[in-house]
Amino acid sequence: MPTFIAAPTLVTAAGNKPKIIQEFVGRVNSKTEAASIAHMKSPEGWVEPGQTPEFDEYTLVLAGMLRVQHGDGTRDVRAGQAVITHKGEWVKYSSPEPHGAEYIAVCLPAFSPATVHRDDA
Repeated sequence: MPTFIAAPTLVTAAGNKPKIIQEFVGRVNSKTEAASIAHMKSPEGWVEPGQTPEFDEYTLVLAGMLRVQHGDGTRDVRAGQAVITHKGEWVKYSSPEPHGAEYIAVCLPAFSPATVHRDDA
């Protein structure tokens, strides 16, 4: 039988400013370990600590611009574009432009605080 998700769960975000994370599928909302799907809204000037996750992350930007720093430089991902970050590679996300960014993030396997490996503050 299909699993119905009636509503997301708000998850606490890392970073210098409040960011909205609505997890629809994942370890918190649906007890799913294979994948996580979340709707994110980050404000202008939001910066997340760098990380070296044990999961691949597929990100589709719906509005604004998400900046992705990585070991070889920086990539700006705008509305209508997507980016894949790969497990084991260092990455750092931010939304420096006015109005921030809105995006969907899919992690395989599901996001976990234990497997994201954030940089020390």
